[in-house]
Parts: sequence; C-alpha cells; structure tokens
Amino acid sequence: MIRHLVHLRFREGISAGQKDALYQRLAGLALRIDGIQGFDHRANISVEEPLVRGFLDMFWFDFRDAKVRDAYLVDQEHQTIGADIVACLEGGADGVFVCDIEL
Repeated sequence: MIRHLVHLRFREGISAGQKDALYQRLAGLALRIDGIQGFDHRANISVEEPLVRGFLDMFWFDFRDAKVRDAYLVDQEHQTIGADIVACLEGGADGVFVCDIEL
C-alpha cells in the first residue's frame, strides 16, 4: 500500500469552509478511481513551530499500490482540484509538500 501525504500552507484568509469544500472534492475521487483505500485530512498540531514552516494542514490518500497512485496523479478531476488547492496556497506550488511512503 502507498500512503500519499500532502502538507499544505494555505494563504491567510482561506476559511475552514473553503478548506472543507476542497477536502470533500478530494474525498470524492475514491468514487472515480478504483483502488483508493482511504482518504483523510487533519490539522498539524506540532509545537515545533519553526520546523512546521506554516504547513498547518494535511491530507492523505491510501492507494492499493503504485499503479493506483499513478492513475490518481494523471486523473483530470484530481488535477483540477489540485490547481484549485494551489490557488489557495501561500506561494502557490511552494505552499505544498508531498511525500509518498510504502506501508
């Protein structure tokens, strides 16, 4: 299984409701892409503020395998949602950090 972790640094003024709407759209990808085994999102509650560097939000997908992850990466709806997320981030694409791990 592949866990795809995405850490986000939203611009000031992006509301919790706006974030939730983006997360709901991401969650809907499980209905489009066979092999997505889970999705969740959380706030970063680390007290190591200098190391957090403003990445206060995160979400992750669990994919059955790398093939499913790769299908997600090229999925048109995922790319549309991704562009909408990047538009809400401080510094655009500089406001996102992605990490994939094998479970």
